[in-house]
Amino acid sequence: MQAPLPVRDGIAPSYLWLPEGQWSNMISFLTSHFPDVGEATWLSRMERNEVVDAHGNPLQKNSLAKRGMCIFYYREIDSETIIPFEAHILHQDDHLLVVDKPHFLPVTPGGRFLRETLLVRLKKKTGLQHLTPIHRLDRETAGIILFSHNPETRGHYQSLFQKRSITKTYHALAQALPALTFPLIHRSCMKEGERFFTMRESEGEINSETLIDIEEQRGDINLYRLMPVTGKKHQLRVHMASLGAPICNDSFYPVAQACKGDDFSAPLQLLAKSIAFDDPLTGERREFSSHREL
Repeated sequence: MQAPLPVRDGIAPSYLWLPEGQWSNMISFLTSHFPDVGEATWLSRMERNEVVDAHGNPLQKNSLAKRGMCIFYYREIDSETIIPFEAHILHQDDHLLVVDKPHFLPVTPGGRFLRETLLVRLKKKTGLQHLTPIHRLDRETAGIILFSHNPETRGHYQSLFQKRSITKTYHALAQALPALTFPLIHRSCMKEGERFFTMRESEGEINSETLIDIEEQRGDINLYRLMPVTGKKHQLRVHMASLGAPICNDSFYPVAQACKGDDFSAPLQLLAKSIAFDDPLTGERREFSSHREL
């Protein structure tokens, strides 16, 4: 669906389909659906014609609000935390943008982050309005991430991940495990944890697999090379913790700790070091590596 509002300073408009319900007008819907956003804020946005319907018609305080309507607006965050780390563009062609992401920078807007996200920063820097990440990388993890900026070829690159035709290599610092023989393959059944933001291993059908080897020994700490076969949320973090060597500075595993807020002093020691694949358009072998080190 084509958004009727333009991308502004790298920020694409948000949209919402009105659910089942009864409201006297648009402002009553907005204030009830977004209780943390005051009426004055919505009225100010409406005065600037920044709340519109799917056809681009500006919506006002007393505009009709009914189920099935689609409205567009710009999300705003007051006093957003500045993340003092920069991403580096490693490659750009007619289809892909390859980026080396720092720790702590979220990839896409969500929660308390909007402008301080990789996607918004890149859109503002490059002017590529169709930029979209084609795989996931956690805020806590640094390293290589691929973006598509050509909607016509995006599906070809997304299919590489769906078919597991991508080779991804991560580096991680964690406690040495002298009792184990490397390389080893760790497989398990992973399910959602008791807390919505965590995962856990459980009895059941195996759905996750990681090849683990030692890249370098550093006394009691090893630099591990991790090659995930599957792509479950937090898979590498869960697998390392399960082996008895949680990744250094992991605040989620094996036990979720109190939120560190905006403390940037102890980044998770996990790096998406490289990614390789056969280009679906040309057949050329392509490989990109992060310049960062743990």
